[in-house]
Amino acid sequence: MERVDVSILGRDYSLACLPAEKDALLAAVRHVDQRMLAVKGTGKVASNERIAVMAAIQIANELLSLRAPDGPLSHIALGDFKGKIDAMNDMLDKALGTVD
Repeated sequence: MERVDVSILGRDYSLACLPAEKDALLAAVRHVDQRMLAVKGTGKVASNERIAVMAAIQIANELLSLRAPDGPLSHIALGDFKGKIDAMNDMLDKALGTVD
C-alpha cells in the first residue's frame, strides 16, 4: 500500500491505496473536492458536514443515473439494474418452486 496525502475542501487527509490505483484515487478526490466546492459556492449550505452530505448525494445520483454508452442495455440506468436483477431472481425462484 502507498500513502497518498490529499486535500478536500481545504482539509488534509492521508489515504492508502495500491500504487496501481493511485491515479484513479486522485481523480476521485478531485471530483469530490470540486463537487464540495460547488455546493459550498451556492452559499446555501454552511457546515462542512452538510456540504459533504449534499455532495455525496449528488455524486450518488450521478452514479445511479449512468447508462451504458452503447448496446442493448443503454436505455437502463445503473440504479435500475438491481431492481431488474431482483425481479428476475424472484421469477426464477417462483419457476423453480413449481418444479418441486
